Amino acid sequence: MLPSQPCVQCGAMSHDGLWCAACDAALPYFNAAHCPICALPTPSGEVCGHCLAQPPLFARTTAMFGYSFPLDKLIQGMKYGEQLALAHAFAKKLAQRIDKNHLPDYLIAMPLHPAKLRERGFNQSLLLAATLAHELKLKLLPHACQRVRDTPPQSALPWKERKKNVRNAFSCNINLSGKRVVLVDDVLTTGASLNALAEAVSKKGAIEISAWVVARTLPRSEAQKSAL
Repeated sequence: MLPSQPCVQCGAMSHDGLWCAACDAALPYFNAAHCPICALPTPSGEVCGHCLAQPPLFARTTAMFGYSFPLDKLIQGMKYGEQLALAHAFAKKLAQRIDKNHLPDYLIAMPLHPAKLRERGFNQSLLLAATLAHELKLKLLPHACQRVRDTPPQSALPWKERKKNVRNAFSCNINLSGKRVVLVDDVLTTGASLNALAEAVSKKGAIEISAWVVARTLPRSEAQKSAL
């Protein structure tokens, strides 16, 4: 049994980890039918229109939660409140959803620019990837890719500008020929950052690229449903 501690959400004593069973039940687990490529909700789990028209360079996405209340507050606490234990808890949850019959050769975390890393002091995506690698006994490549342009935060930009913002923002310095690679990030919104990183990985020969994320940003109507 896990040691008792105050729940990070309601403050009640939790015997189930960082958050109590009641708060866990209130989290927006992402169980809706969705596009297998980008995880955008679709009526019957078919590929969405955007991925049919402009398929990204990653072939599939696995997400544990929808990015809505109260999960969004927990992720913000991890990234900006230095509640680093949440990264471990999120990754353990995400590991439960991974198809163990289709594991990659390598994990690569979404890299931060050195200036942003110095400012924040840690890379939450690397923390997530490290726990996933441990849980699933996978090889993590912590230094394979770099963010070579210090771009404005994607969350601060209109959706239409995000693709341009991260164009040529990443480089990869390792030979990945014939390898299956998973990119790890905290939240998937437009997919622009993941696609830009996938491009850098693809140029190094990866034959299959997938994405594992803690949360998928949902259209407003879907986010409202998950909050009910």
